[in-house]
Amino acid sequence: MRITTSFRVIGLAVLAAAAVPLAANALQQQAPAAQGENARLLPLQGGQNFRDLGGYRTRTGRTVRWGMLYRSGSMHFLTRADFDYLAKRGIRTVCDFRSTSERSTEPVAWPAGKAPRVLADDYVMDTAALAPRPDRPPSAAEAKATMTALYPQLLKQFNGQYRRMFGELLAGRAPLAFNCTAGKDRTGVAAALILTALDVPRETVIQDYLLTNRYFDPRKAVQADDQASQAWRKLPMDVLKAYMAADRAYIEAVFAVMDRHRGGAAGYLNDALGLSPAKLAQLRKAYTR
Repeated sequence: MRITTSFRVIGLAVLAAAAVPLAANALQQQAPAAQGENARLLPLQGGQNFRDLGGYRTRTGRTVRWGMLYRSGSMHFLTRADFDYLAKRGIRTVCDFRSTSERSTEPVAWPAGKAPRVLADDYVMDTAALAPRPDRPPSAAEAKATMTALYPQLLKQFNGQYRRMFGELLAGRAPLAFNCTAGKDRTGVAAALILTALDVPRETVIQDYLLTNRYFDPRKAVQADDQASQAWRKLPMDVLKAYMAADRAYIEAVFAVMDRHRGGAAGYLNDALGLSPAKLAQLRKAYTR
């Protein structure tokens, strides 16, 4: 089932627990057998940066449950075997942060009877401010400055979708996955918000964000034959990396917004996302142990 609402986003944009199924209950009781951070990456043939947020320790000594919260890039290339694997994990809800055109270009063909509840908004993404100019390619420093300025805007532009994501979690409609195209920018901010709400230490949240650099090849984001992708491919690798990679400064720009808010991160979560102390306690009870 797909649920969409329509609106238009203007400005910089991105490139690139009740009633839980038995299968998910079993998965979230134990960590994967694999060791290290590679345990987070799901073994999917067509997966794009698809990983589990479980296992992180909170500041109070609790642990984020495995098999309940997933972050991902585009799911367009998932195979039938991948869909079978995800069905066994019991994913009930998918929050797809991609634009209307992104979803049209790379649709996700969930098999009949195995489709989760998909939440997506119809909106137009303006990438003009990010697109490289053929007459004056940006330097790596300029590209990094552009991306650092972008991230605080994501908090505003996708506030409605982030609020709805938390609404799904509070309603117990998990396991839940959320994604964009690369699984880096819109998804990275969403993951940071979730982990912060669950009281995971900030440095741990930042390290989770940086894992994208291990699991996402920026060259894959510009493989299309369209004119825009050709322009991106002409950029020096250090400039392309500044746009496409996960950089600590980008996610720290999000935390800077939260820190400047009255009441800090807790005040931001309450005022911007409607997460009162009672709702935060509910989330932590449901998604940590």
